[in-house]
Formats: sequence, C-alpha cells, structure tokens
Amino acid sequence: MLKKGQEIAVKNFETKSAETSPPTRYNSGSIILAMENAGKLIEDEELREQIKGAGIGTSATRAEIMKKLEKINYIGINTKTQIITPTEKGELIYDVVKSSMPDMLNPKLTASWEKGLEMVAKKEIEAQEFMDKLEGYVKSKINKLVIK
Repeated sequence: MLKKGQEIAVKNFETKSAETSPPTRYNSGSIILAMENAGKLIEDEELREQIKGAGIGTSATRAEIMKKLEKINYIGINTKTQIITPTEKGELIYDVVKSSMPDMLNPKLTASWEKGLEMVAKKEIEAQEFMDKLEGYVKSKINKLVIK
C-alpha cells in the first residue's frame, strides 16, 4: 500500500492527445427531467427541500414552458430527435440575463419564491407582503437594465 509522500519508481509514462466533447444537448424529455430535479443543484438545505418535490414549474406547466420558449423563438426543437438548441435570440437573452441578473438563472431563486408562496398559503405572511417583495425584486433587476 502506498503512503503519502512515499516515492515510487516510474518505468514508463506517455501522454495521450485527445479532445473533450461538449455535454450532450437536452432533448424535450431530458429537459423536463432537469426541471423536475432542479432542487438537487441547491446547496441550502431548507431551500432544496422547498423545491425538491416540485422542481421548476409543475408537471402540467413544464411542457407548456418549452412550447412557449419555442414559439417566441428562444429555442428550436428538432422534430425528429427532439434535441433542443438555443436560437441566436435565446443566446442573446441568456447573455443579458447572465451579465445583469445572474441569480435569475439559479434554481435557488425559484425555491425561495416557492417558499414565499407556501408561507402565504400557511398564512405566515400576507399575500400582499409577498407580492410587494417580489415586485420590488423584479423592479430592481429591471432598473439595472434600463438606460437612464
């Protein structure tokens, strides 16, 4: 058994020339699964639990979300393979969001919104308080984008 710091004799080594390949593209089925399981990406245990059972969207709305993204030309879906590819417009939108409000791309944000909605349902906070916070958040993000 080797121990840390122990020296060993190397008889031979070689390097191999290779290229990495890009990750596999999502298809209409795998993207739905990724949306369902988005909570696995959240480190905060309380927020991860909040989204764990539901993921992003509901089972009824996930397919509609994909249809809408295709309809407004943010993505293209190959009719034969169902492979999803971002359009140029979609990539531009992503770049703007990533540079100006990156937290919008994090499932943790969705989880925190879900938590707020649950608090409203349990009457722990008033619906108007939640809406005011949500509106304030969205306005602050949009104000960063507006040229003054």
